[in-house]
Amino acid sequence: MKILGTGSALPDHIVTNDDLSKIVETSDEWITSRTGIRQRRISGGETVSELASKAALAALEQAKVSAEELDLIMVATITPDGIMPNMACMVQDRIGAVNATCFDINAACSGFLFALNTANAYLTSGMYQKILLIGAETLSKLVNWEDRTTCVLFGDGAGAAVVAADEQRYVAVSGSDGAKGQVLTAAQLPLRNFTTEQGDIVTPEQFYMYMNGQEVFKFAVRTVPDSILKIVEKAQVTVDEIDWFLLHQANERIIASVAKRLDIPMEKMPMNMDRYGNTSAASIPLLLDEVLRKGMIKPGNKVILSGFGGGLTWGTVYMEF
Repeated sequence: MKILGTGSALPDHIVTNDDLSKIVETSDEWITSRTGIRQRRISGGETVSELASKAALAALEQAKVSAEELDLIMVATITPDGIMPNMACMVQDRIGAVNATCFDINAACSGFLFALNTANAYLTSGMYQKILLIGAETLSKLVNWEDRTTCVLFGDGAGAAVVAADEQRYVAVSGSDGAKGQVLTAAQLPLRNFTTEQGDIVTPEQFYMYMNGQEVFKFAVRTVPDSILKIVEKAQVTVDEIDWFLLHQANERIIASVAKRLDIPMEKMPMNMDRYGNTSAASIPLLLDEVLRKGMIKPGNKVILSGFGGGLTWGTVYMEF
């Protein structure tokens, strides 16, 4: 599989740590020292479908591919504009991709990697030739802005990639642990119909994002290094041979822990969470677009993409550019 082009879209509104300190008991020093996040983009009305479409058009332009050439559109998101229609169909309508099949993927922060794996399977089978992948979120609508343990972490945005079949190497590992899914939850909908009534339609506790930060941290610092070791073994390369590690931008401490455990120089781990926060499924494609447009990834480079998220889910991809 080959990446033909990438694109990004972000809300205009920037919210700094100092801005948050005016609405919850926190400070720039407290947030930065614990997460590495200094600011984030928060939607002022931009929807997931709008951000996803803007990122898609940027990726198509760089790829020199028309919307009509797309066979498939996948949008990874946990914050769709609504349950129906799905975001991929809404993107299809917005960009004019009349020949594409469209569906969404929900794997939280691992969503874009799961979409990559799905695209690789379709391309390998020959079922499709050109695929648009998007990770897009407006997490700000799931955040409890009175909870300082979560509201400081997340941001909104979208990243996209156009991919096609190619002989460039692509290797993947992924996994899930549903037994621990309750450590990270959001938007739980109780059953309510004419035969049963289980509480209010949605209570604040059910709707807003809940995270057991300590458990998620322990899961991440164990799972990400393990999955990287599995992928290099499967790809028959060494950790030292990898030129770039593009990790989910959740927390600078997590990335530093992964680097220390695997003895990876931090210079090989670009980060943009200081500007965007944790954007869930948009995190990795936003970072991928940034490093590609800066020319950091050269032909022949070996790159690992790795992420983790609610579910619990995780995935790691090895690509040669």
